[in-house]
Amino acid sequence: VYLVESGGGSAQSGESLSLACAVSVVSGVAEDRYCVAWFRQSQGKEREEVATIELDGAKSYADPEGGRITISQDSSKSTVYLQIDNLQPDDTAMYYCAADDLKCLYYRTPYTYRFRNWGQGTQVNVSS
Repeated sequence: VYLVESGGGSAQSGESLSLACAVSVVSGVAEDRYCVAWFRQSQGKEREEVATIELDGAKSYADPEGGRITISQDSSKSTVYLQIDNLQPDDTAMYYCAADDLKCLYYRTPYTYRFRNWGQGTQVNVSS
């Protein structure tokens, strides 16, 4: 499974960004990317999970009350999106996607290291 993130950049507080994670399953077995997750890591902080989505569309969010973040995928399941609305400076981070073949529950914090496939990340910088 190969993952390539895009869509990062600079934004002002209050703006929105949509990040994309292109998922390539070289085996041809769709279930190899059963769970796709977005993470972020700010400078000096630990990596944190943001949201996950399973092949059947089941979603979960690290902050159920967040409301500013939406994870989705296209109909071909080859791209997973992360929409962040009302951006805040605290959203400044490197955003990564990860994927693997079990249900997302298996990879929940503190077991995120179980993800075998990671992208290189896309940087988001938010200024006030």
